[in-house]
Amino acid sequence: MTIRNGLFSSESVSEGHPDKLADRISDRILDAFLERDPHARVACETMLADQCVIVAGEFKTHNPDDFHAVHSQAESLAREVLREAGYTSADTGIDPARCEVQVRFNHQSHDISQGVDTGGAGDQGMMFGYATDETPERMPAPILYAHRLVRRQSEVRRSGQLPWLRPDAKSQVTFLYRDGEPVSIESVVLSTQHNECIGHDDLCDAVRRHIIDPVIPPELRGVGYRVLINRTGRFVTGGPKGDTGLTGRKIIVDTYGGAAPHGGGAFSGKDPSKVDRSAAYMARFLAKQVVARGWARRALVQLAYAIGDAKPVSFLVETYGTKSDLQRDFAAELSREFDLRPQGIIEALNLKRPIYYPTAAYGHFGRTDVAFPWEEIVPEGAQVHV
Repeated sequence: MTIRNGLFSSESVSEGHPDKLADRISDRILDAFLERDPHARVACETMLADQCVIVAGEFKTHNPDDFHAVHSQAESLAREVLREAGYTSADTGIDPARCEVQVRFNHQSHDISQGVDTGGAGDQGMMFGYATDETPERMPAPILYAHRLVRRQSEVRRSGQLPWLRPDAKSQVTFLYRDGEPVSIESVVLSTQHNECIGHDDLCDAVRRHIIDPVIPPELRGVGYRVLINRTGRFVTGGPKGDTGLTGRKIIVDTYGGAAPHGGGAFSGKDPSKVDRSAAYMARFLAKQVVARGWARRALVQLAYAIGDAKPVSFLVETYGTKSDLQRDFAAELSREFDLRPQGIIEALNLKRPIYYPTAAYGHFGRTDVAFPWEEIVPEGAQVHV
């Protein structure tokens, strides 16, 4: 979509949000499989509720010992993710040492496996990628700033600067757009879990001074700029104690904050043979090349696949009237330059590596803190292997 005029909002969540905990556990399990077997097939789902964690899914490894090794590790890996997020006891949201962890691993269906083994897609579906020149990261501004807020919340919590903060948090940023350009931030919403020792007024003052003000530049604050912090007045009960967490329930946070379409498939817990993940990464990679090369100011890429088939059934590049050369067929040019079959994508982006755990918080795209291969910019006509 193109945001022409008006207000547009995007949200993000912290790594301690229950849904993100689920994503992070699933991707930690995925990385554990890929560390042992780069060709492992993984579809891992996690659910958290109060003091219970359930890790389940279907898997395939070439060596059965690798399957059993990760199965035996899964409980400790889940507890490690909870600790890393900052949870220490049931009072904080979940107790990493004493919570119940159930592991339910199954083997991948042979019916699915045989289609993937021959180079085909593991399922049907459509995947979208997007890029825009409105930020240096070539991401929509609302989601970029929403991610920065919850990342900042994590930084001041972990450093001890605001010791009463707890891991669960959400942000939302509203931009005013004029003629397709983000011109000002009109409102910021931040809800953060905290312990009992801090009063609401003191919390709001500290959150504004130490989290929001360092992230939101004064020159971007609109005339009616509003800051809304913990609007219920209290956020002590959080994490899985306050809300159930499920893998794949924050797909808009993971992508473009609603500024572009989404095919519906989640990413976390899936190995790159699943086009839900790998083709979405390739679509972002292609959209970013279009914008970085100056072909267009905005680009939406859609790829679609049929189960068992290698070649995409459709490939679209939409530039929303920002195309630099009306005569060029970008989809045809990119199809010649890049291999859009699942195996071609995996090889071009070098995806059979344990690189997925960092994706499971603060978005999969536009990151500058991690060198994700789908964020690379390559010269036109270069041999791609990033």
